[in-house]
This record gives sequence, structure tokens and C-alpha cells, in this order.
Amino acid sequence: MPAVTQQAASRGAARGSLLGIEGLSVAEITKLLQLARKMNPRPLLRGKKVLLLFYEASTRTRASFEIAAKALGATTTLVLSSGSSIEKGESLLDTAYTLRAVGADVMVVRHPNAGAPHLMASHLDIPVINAGDGMHEHPTQALLDAYTILRHKKKLAGLQIAIIGDIYHSRVARSAIHLLSKFGAKVVLCGPQELLPELATTLAPGLHISRSCEDAVRGAD
Repeated sequence: MPAVTQQAASRGAARGSLLGIEGLSVAEITKLLQLARKMNPRPLLRGKKVLLLFYEASTRTRASFEIAAKALGATTTLVLSSGSSIEKGESLLDTAYTLRAVGADVMVVRHPNAGAPHLMASHLDIPVINAGDGMHEHPTQALLDAYTILRHKKKLAGLQIAIIGDIYHSRVARSAIHLLSKFGAKVVLCGPQELLPELATTLAPGLHISRSCEDAVRGAD
């Protein structure tokens, strides 16, 4: 599991938590990407129990975490909000405490409310991985995007990258913007005003907005 991040430490989260990209340094992100490059399926997590707690529907993220955990030797248990005590009104923290008590070693959480994984991480003594929290962040998706880009490009610095669509509501876009900007990529955001307000340029330094898809992709790497 990744080393403790500055962001996690500042909130009292357990070693190994991954809660967002915004609070990570370039060095921390680089270390994670380098670790991913070296990683091969082997039983590093044998005997560990990875708990997938999903309050929202998911296909790609959920399957990716399950496959990755099993490839590293862990067992996985999926808990959905539907059909569980969550449906009866059990609180987020009560659910977290219960799942920790029955043996979870790592908790992967997707939740519709921004900050939910951070709250859990500050109350648990095991790593919490943010699999998407509201409109806030989706850090593992941004790391995967960066990893994929680096398989085809030597570096992120200096690349021109266009992100097109509903930027305002997208936690994936928000995490990608934080990561790419930290590494010196030129990020161009494109979308209509209602999906991409001018305020979006405050997410990270050096962001540019285009209202034309043709202009946004012109010169993009």
C-alpha cells in the first residue's frame, strides 16, 4: 500500500490512506507511479481483507479494485448501500466501525458526499482509499490516467492536454487537473458555460478555458 501522504497525515488518517490528489506532492505522486510500474501480480496482500464500501453504482472502479486486490493475494468483500444496514439508516461511521471490527484491513470507499472518505480515515486505524467522493475527487482514476500517458510520453511536463465535457460535476476531471498541473502540463478545459464556469480556472495555476472543441484539441498531445 502507498506510504502515508501529507494530506492523510494532516487529517489523522492511517498510514497508506489515499484520499485525494490535491494534497499530494509531486514527489509522492511520482513514487506511486514508479511503484505501479514495478508492480506485478504476486501475493503481497496475502491474508489481508479489502473491504469495498460503495454507496454509488460503479462498474470500472469497483471491478478494477477487486481484480487488483485479488491479483495481490487479498480477499475482497463488497458492501453496497442497497440491501445493507445503510438502507435502514446506519451512519457512515457506524458502518465503518462495524466493518473494521469484523476484520477489514483496507477500506475502499465510494460515496456521494464530498469528504466522506476523509471522515472515515480520521476515525479508523486502517488505510482508506477514496474511490470517488461526490464532486470532489477520484484520485486513483487520475493516477491511472497519468500512468497511461507516461506509457506513451516520456514526461507530463510541457504536454498540452485537453479535458472536454462536464468539468463542473466531474470528480475525475478535478483530480486530473490537480495532477497534471502539478507536473507542469498545459491543461485546456473545454465545455459550455453551464458545465464549465470561469471559476474552474481557480482549481490550479495556469488553466485555460476554451468554448470550442476544435480550438481545445488544436495542438493537444
